[in-house]
Amino acid sequence: MTEGRVNDAHGCGLRRRIQYERRVDEPPSIAAAMALARYHGDDVTAASTQLYDYIDPDALDALFAETNRGDARSEGRVEFETDDAVVTIRPERVEVSPDT
Repeated sequence: MTEGRVNDAHGCGLRRRIQYERRVDEPPSIAAAMALARYHGDDVTAASTQLYDYIDPDALDALFAETNRGDARSEGRVEFETDDAVVTIRPERVEVSPDT
């Protein structure tokens, strides 16, 4: 996987989708928080949208945790809505797009 990065910055004001590439060692909850902050043009530590207002971060991390054999999960998807966006989390990336 690539270093955590955002392909399009501040998508909210432009009604554009952003895609955040998750690092191998980065928990999905952190990647989702980073993607949401970027989508809103916020610093992640001062973000106006708090991840736990919409989804349990610990449960999210558990869904993408290694299997009992120690294998990384390579499939699956979690999707949820915030007040103004749809967040899609996959093992390798997080996408945030405007709700329709």
